[in-house]
Amino acid sequence: MKENKIISYIPPKPPVREKQVGIYCRVSTNSMEQLKSLAAQVSALTRLTAVNPKWLLVDVYIDIASSKTGSSRKEFARMLKDCQSHNLEIVLTKNISRFGRDTVEILDALNQLKLLGVRVIFEQEQLDTADTDNDLMISIIESFAQAENESRSENIRMGLAMKAANGTSGLYKRKLYGYSKNKDGDLVIDNEQTKVVRDIFRWYLDGASVLGIIKKLSDAGIPSPTGKETWSKRSIEKMLENEKYTGTVTLLDSATHEYKFQMKECHPPIITESEFRAVQEEKKKRSNVVTDDGGTRRSSKKYSSKRK
Repeated sequence: MKENKIISYIPPKPPVREKQVGIYCRVSTNSMEQLKSLAAQVSALTRLTAVNPKWLLVDVYIDIASSKTGSSRKEFARMLKDCQSHNLEIVLTKNISRFGRDTVEILDALNQLKLLGVRVIFEQEQLDTADTDNDLMISIIESFAQAENESRSENIRMGLAMKAANGTSGLYKRKLYGYSKNKDGDLVIDNEQTKVVRDIFRWYLDGASVLGIIKKLSDAGIPSPTGKETWSKRSIEKMLENEKYTGTVTLLDSATHEYKFQMKECHPPIITESEFRAVQEEKKKRSNVVTDDGGTRRSSKKYSSKRK
């Protein structure tokens, strides 16, 4: 009869997690969308740490900017302090833009960490400072930073364009002399200022010069839009050119400054469209800028209300 043999199973020893890892995450606002992004960053980098048998997650550093704290990065500073104390050997972060606010700040931090022998791994770009030449890293970071800024600017422009297209842009309701805002933020007629605007347009069409209009306003004791005793020449000229007084608002593209979106009957008009067009024609007649075969030049003749 054979004796039963006892077989003991000795499981392999788990690998020693010898590399101390820190995760750094940052979002620029405390909006719900940004907080969801933050949770996704932490989750992805935690999984990345867990799958490497030699990595030990030591701490997670999270910076959240808000209107109260501004751009304070207390957690980033704490992470650097832990690196200086040799509590961290590797820093994981989602991407270059999350690691720093600008190229100078990023490069400065990377130089500090390099001197301390700390690796920084950018998960999205698949960059590891341990495997990348320093000059190449600088070049890559500067390129990514430029691309990030261009992308951010384009996103802002697209957002503004969408609001302009669907009529929700606050630029349509930007306040100007002659109007006040009601409780809903809409432009409404300011009776006292509206009379001044109509007088300025009427005086101009009756032949008064801009300087003559300024004198009339001064004699009447009417303060400028900024509260000064004397109106500036530029403020009168801008008023006479402002189509918004007809109730129409035209928004220009911020980059090209070309026509983009226009909304009519945006608010109550102060000046009729025919009056506005008449003023623009009168301005052309009075202009001393002449364009001919020789190009654009100024005429020796200047408009005078006395001659008119």
